[in-house]
Amino acid sequence: MRHFGHLTPDVRNDLFYREPQAFTAESPAATLAVALGATLYSPATRTTLAGDVIKQAGRGVVSMVLCLEDSIDDRDVVAAEANLVRQFGELAARIADGDPPLLFIRVRTPGQITDLAHRLGDSIRLLSGFVLPKFTEETGVPFLEALTDAEARCGRRLFAMPVLESPCLLHLESRNETLYGISRTVEKYRERVLALRLGVTDFCSAYGLRRAPDMTAYDVRIVASVIADVVNVLGRSDGTGFTITGPVWEYFKHAERMFKPLLRHSPFVPEAVDLRTSLIEHDMDGLLREIALDRTNGLQGKTCIHPSHVAPVHALNVVSHEEYSDAADILHEDRSGGGVLRSSYTNKMNEVKPHRAWAERTLRRAEVFGVAREEIGFVELLAACVPAS
Repeated sequence: MRHFGHLTPDVRNDLFYREPQAFTAESPAATLAVALGATLYSPATRTTLAGDVIKQAGRGVVSMVLCLEDSIDDRDVVAAEANLVRQFGELAARIADGDPPLLFIRVRTPGQITDLAHRLGDSIRLLSGFVLPKFTEETGVPFLEALTDAEARCGRRLFAMPVLESPCLLHLESRNETLYGISRTVEKYRERVLALRLGVTDFCSAYGLRRAPDMTAYDVRIVASVIADVVNVLGRSDGTGFTITGPVWEYFKHAERMFKPLLRHSPFVPEAVDLRTSLIEHDMDGLLREIALDRTNGLQGKTCIHPSHVAPVHALNVVSHEEYSDAADILHEDRSGGGVLRSSYTNKMNEVKPHRAWAERTLRRAEVFGVAREEIGFVELLAACVPAS
């Protein structure tokens, strides 16, 4: 697998100063946690799941969650489990010589983990792990114990991605106790926890809220406060933290409409890229702002419920040439003692010791998402992934 691997080599060469590096499901956890990128969710009831996985992989998706929880009706769980087992078998037959995206199953109960691991048989080789809903210390331990048992039985590394979405994490009187309980639990099972996911829709539900398409999760103050506290306790850069992924964006338009016909656009804007820029900003402003705020607040990647979200998430994860230059300067071995230096772009101060953790995180992102050429920005990256219609 490789981010932007669905693009031709000559297109990648035009876009990247340093191309994204390849990785597999067996790569180190630290690499995979960053490489998750836009994690696309799909209901496990879909009878075309195997084909969907192959199709989305061909469009640049590198991680998917096949959901048995909130995305399906309670009455459909048994049928969805059976469908999931069938689809994994079909997928295993269709991609015998290749790598699928990183695949995870979102379960409802701990028992589903061990049951499905058994029922998947040989096709479990395609599974990277399980997503654990409504995760707290009390509910999380049984899930993680079941994961440990399933891993031992199948002889394959399986990761957990707990979802932090319970009301007790939102409510002020129980937040600290809940956070520290989660911290104790994931630390005990650290080698199995790939990333922590935020269930912002459930947070909003507890207060009857829903953000509008021109608002971000950070505009909902009560949600923003929880995100800040989760990062504070669980996202530290001192070696104790975990990768925390960005919340789901609920709104979408069909991908083919991302660059709409320009019949009504002003004739006084001459360049096609400028036309596209204005259309992107108009159609996707809320999503783009939220992705930028995710990174500013210490989150990586994003939960996605529509394929049209994947390209903008990945385009905004590419490290700019300026970011890469700053990070490389900060981490240069001759500067290990600290100090302050002017950036090579001559527009900012780089302070070696305080900016070191940022620089290390930036270079990890550069490894899997690549570094754009100096003249390449978000619009060019997105346009390469979603051709104008």
